[in-house]
Amino acid sequence: MTALLEISGLSARYATGAPVLHDVALSVAQGEFVTVIGANTAGKSTLLRAISGVGPRVEGSIVFEGTELTGIAPHARPRLGIAHVPEGRHVFPEMSVEENLAIGAHARGAHASGKAAAPERLEMVYGLFPRLKERRRQFGGTLSGGEQQMLALGRGLMLDPRLLILDEPSLGLAPMVVEEMHDRLVDIHRNGVAILLVEQNVSLALSVASRGYVLQSGQIVLSGEAGGLLQDDRVREAYLGI
Repeated sequence: MTALLEISGLSARYATGAPVLHDVALSVAQGEFVTVIGANTAGKSTLLRAISGVGPRVEGSIVFEGTELTGIAPHARPRLGIAHVPEGRHVFPEMSVEENLAIGAHARGAHASGKAAAPERLEMVYGLFPRLKERRRQFGGTLSGGEQQMLALGRGLMLDPRLLILDEPSLGLAPMVVEEMHDRLVDIHRNGVAILLVEQNVSLALSVASRGYVLQSGQIVLSGEAGGLLQDDRVREAYLGI
């Protein structure tokens, strides 16, 4: 498969600290679903921030559709087709659901070549998350945690992304909502969007992804097909308590 995202020799650190990532290499093919699993301090969120250009200082290469990202400003990266849904949702609490979604379309650019118009994207998001349509006039800050996660994900999809990167989308959600989120991620992937998922819920991550990487202390220590990782004794003992 043709690589959509290709990372090699990636190291990252924040301004006042020691390196968080060390010589990381991973790839996501066109339309592929890849997950990165690991403990809280493994560097998973830092990896996603390095891709979107927010936060760490990086060394190495991050290539997206043949374009080296390390020289591109963070605000320009969504226009290339990268949507980052960060941990914690970060919806705008005093804006309506529909206004939050409109910001996603604006971030990509109103006239992105070959992309679906914002009204079409809006209907697609409402099709995935009917509750957002029901609450489209409601302020983001009044939504439940699960609804806010739907809104954050929907805002990312309004960019019409080629690559959707997700940071802990199931964090703090009730089991029933996590199951619903699982189903929606599968639907999004079936529609042709490549996904890079960071997730502490290892069972969830490896059940939806096709391939995975295990990040430990800032380094990739294991990778392979998701089904194989789910059966790997090292993964089962360290992350599934089996």
